[in-house]
Amino acid sequence: MPQPVAPIMETRRLTQKVAGPEGELVILHEIDLAVAPGEALAIVGPSGAGKSTLLGLLAGLDTPSEGEIHLLGERLDRLDEDGRARVRAGQVGFVFQSFQLIDGLTALENVLLPLELAGVTAAAARAASLLEQVGLTPRARHYPRQLSGGEQQRVALARAFAGEPRVLFADEPTGNLDSVTGQRVIELLFALRERHGSTLVLVTHDAQLAARCDRRVRIAAGQLSEELAR
Repeated sequence: MPQPVAPIMETRRLTQKVAGPEGELVILHEIDLAVAPGEALAIVGPSGAGKSTLLGLLAGLDTPSEGEIHLLGERLDRLDEDGRARVRAGQVGFVFQSFQLIDGLTALENVLLPLELAGVTAAAARAASLLEQVGLTPRARHYPRQLSGGEQQRVALARAFAGEPRVLFADEPTGNLDSVTGQRVIELLFALRERHGSTLVLVTHDAQLAARCDRRVRIAAGQLSEELAR
């Protein structure tokens, strides 16, 4: 019999609490979640339900109040900030709603920067290839302010996949885009994910985007539930 595949990330009784004006507020309560290598998981739910909080915890951008977080074979909740950054380095990519490009760098330079910081051989050629994959070779020397929202998100996608991440986290990647542009970004996101074999975990209000994932989980009132495929 084939051996079961270990999750690439997993939480156990994950809880996040914050201090509020009326006392302690529980954002997430004892979340158990496992994500398989290569899986695409959508996290959905109402605004303020804790979706982005869960994403940040899974990625090691924040630490939980209680519980365990395992990512890429490491126990994140036992690591300090530097330790969590070490786990992410070269293995984790991010795409955000607000693009988060560096204004003073061209499209090519935004993709090139993480490659140079990682000491990647032939970084310039790789950055150029990634821009070609997202259809932006003609815009390589343009600055973010000279690009449309859709073009900026395509640069952000190229940058996110620059290190061939094992895991990609995406927080509302189509949230600032119109429906037509958002659909193009969705197609590109899944094409790149397929090409690079990355596990994808995303937060979205976009029903079309969520439907493209292998699995959907819903966060509401601090609790997680599995959504049935439609």
